[in-house]
Amino acid sequence: MSAVTVLNNQATAATDAEPALTDGFQLVIDALKLNGIENLYVVPGIPISDLLRMAQGEGLRVISFRHEQNAGNAAAIAGFLTKKPGVCMTVSAPGFLNGLTALANATTNCFPMILISGSSEREIVDLQQGDYEEMDQLAIAKPLCKAAFRVLHAQDIGIAVARAIRAAVSGRPGGVYLDLPAKLFSQVMDAAEGARSLVKVVDAAPAQLPSPDSVARALEVLKGAKRPLIILGKGAAYAQADEAVRELVEKSGIPFLPMSMAKGLLPDTHPQSAGAARSMVLKDADVVVLVGARLNWLLSHGKGKTWGEPGSKTFIQIDIEPREMDSNVAIVAPLVGDIGSCVSALTAGMAKGWTPPPSEWTSAVSARKEANIAKMAPKLMSNASPMNFHG
Repeated sequence: MSAVTVLNNQATAATDAEPALTDGFQLVIDALKLNGIENLYVVPGIPISDLLRMAQGEGLRVISFRHEQNAGNAAAIAGFLTKKPGVCMTVSAPGFLNGLTALANATTNCFPMILISGSSEREIVDLQQGDYEEMDQLAIAKPLCKAAFRVLHAQDIGIAVARAIRAAVSGRPGGVYLDLPAKLFSQVMDAAEGARSLVKVVDAAPAQLPSPDSVARALEVLKGAKRPLIILGKGAAYAQADEAVRELVEKSGIPFLPMSMAKGLLPDTHPQSAGAARSMVLKDADVVVLVGARLNWLLSHGKGKTWGEPGSKTFIQIDIEPREMDSNVAIVAPLVGDIGSCVSALTAGMAKGWTPPPSEWTSAVSARKEANIAKMAPKLMSNASPMNFHG
């Protein structure tokens, strides 16, 4: 055997003996893929450019924007539509701040979203020694989102991504910030240990069943209603419990009013839809069931002339967030839990002998609806030129 062959064999053996390695770039990608994240909404730049290039090579879809706010808004609405957090990635400082607007909006509007931003090194930032785009991004993000985490060690990437996903979608959805300092990406560790450090989230948003007592209380209030109304909100649409909502509406016989974000949950042509009689039903209803709808500015906070005489309304509210109850007016029957579970519990509690609302109420709603539709028809059919608002 020649000396060259011996040396080659020794080199091959040494190479084979070296353990496989991974780094922060790969671990971030692996953690996202493990948890079913398929799309990244981004504005590329240092230090995430290499991460995005590698993500594309691993089959992730990288959607680039010209401004981080647009990327964040796209991630947020993707989260709302899929019930899986949309992931936006930005560079540090100015890029982070641009994305922060979308993160705050996602949190306020209950959209599940994760903002991942590169950042400067902690040692320099904490002593304010003037690093490149030096900024304490974690401290800035905390007041504007559901949760904020910083990852300093590669072995913690898996648990950080898992915590971010669970925080974004559990309970009331919202935005989560994940801070990844530039030095994290280049950290190297054993590939097998890296794989073991990853966490696949199980039951990220488990069902939250309402209290049987609260269900019974709500049904008792509804039984005594003369002019009941169901308002379907954004939460009802996000829950994707369309059939359960339809069953409740149709079994109860109660007119329903969809908010703008709940449009399409049930068709506007549904015989119980009160969309064309909105002013009347809000003013005249005596018992109002809020299904994933908040008494915010869109509903005049449950007060004022929109709602008729003060004290003339009794509210039942279904929401996954307990602190939403009594936020503006007293809620006599709070049902805290996920929309699907609460709606199904109410429907199950309506025995065969359930009495629908008085015909005087449903007939009055239908009559007002038909009159308003007839009044609007000529304006909607007009083909005036130039086009006007109704056209």
